[in-house]
Amino acid sequence: MRVLVAEDSPVVREHLRLLLEEDPQISVVAMARDGLEAVEKTRKFRPDVVLMDVTMPRMDGYEATREIMATTPVPIVMISSGFDTGGVATTFEALKAGAVAVVEKPDGGQTGDQDPSTGSLHETVKLMAEVKVVRRWPKRSGLAPDRLPEPVGAATPVKIIGDRPVGVIVIGASTGGPAVLAEILGAQPASLAVPILLVQHISPGFGQGLTRWLNEQTPLRVKLAEPYERVEPGTVYLAPDDRQMGMAVGNRIHLTEEPAESGFRPSISYTFRSVAGRYQHAALAVLLTGMGSDGSAGLLAVRKAGGITIVQDQSSSVIFGMAERAIRLGAAEYVLSPSEIARAIHRVVPAF
Repeated sequence: MRVLVAEDSPVVREHLRLLLEEDPQISVVAMARDGLEAVEKTRKFRPDVVLMDVTMPRMDGYEATREIMATTPVPIVMISSGFDTGGVATTFEALKAGAVAVVEKPDGGQTGDQDPSTGSLHETVKLMAEVKVVRRWPKRSGLAPDRLPEPVGAATPVKIIGDRPVGVIVIGASTGGPAVLAEILGAQPASLAVPILLVQHISPGFGQGLTRWLNEQTPLRVKLAEPYERVEPGTVYLAPDDRQMGMAVGNRIHLTEEPAESGFRPSISYTFRSVAGRYQHAALAVLLTGMGSDGSAGLLAVRKAGGITIVQDQSSSVIFGMAERAIRLGAAEYVLSPSEIARAIHRVVPAF
């Protein structure tokens, strides 16, 4: 895998090169000191993956991502510290602009054997190299408009759903999820009459940043879920790091340290199953873009309980892994684009 590393600190830049090349399948073909240099060297070297810092001089990681995706589309993995508030916000904007994943910045004082994030870095870089990205036209280019979600309530019909009542929405997402969540949640009214439970696979430490960023993308209230809190309409509850999230009696959040499922805690399937058990036919479950199989078995549990089940379609997915697995299991009642999912929610869930 040919990788370009963009990082303004010479020490961290060299550390990243050494960490990456500990894996014999990875070769760092170029390094950039800032976003402008990253854009230029991406055009010159045509790497398989760009590993991009968020905060850099002259051009930050978000602007560099926009330029690369408009001129030389390539999978971009953002590196950021989950404790850097401004950097995390920029990271999610970069994901919205076309970056495919975010990983925690490795500790510059540790070797690969000592740093627990190194294995995740290697795996992410190699997996993202296989992602097929498409050109994203920046709005300022005048060449083509960004793809905008169709407005909620648009005349275009959505191929969906009878008159089953919905008492809760539960959404699961992995790679590519934040941008799709911004589109779907951003199209909902603040007066949505049911709560939304959300499980997003993301690097540890980024949950609070994702919550803040989503709050800026949607009229809904978005918060990290807390133990035993009662869920309320018009609120999105994000599963916190390293906890399984379910529903308990009295419409209350249940957080637990039960084991990981499909390698994940929080696991999408765990939450889907819990919602299926509590809400049965009154659940609407949505499984979005992501690799692996997490969520597919849980979605099947929702469908067997009589709930509505939707997966994101292949053409709009960064990775069509979880959704494809759900389709093969017979768990997906509907296969829709993000804008269709947004309109489907509007159609079956009233405002209060």
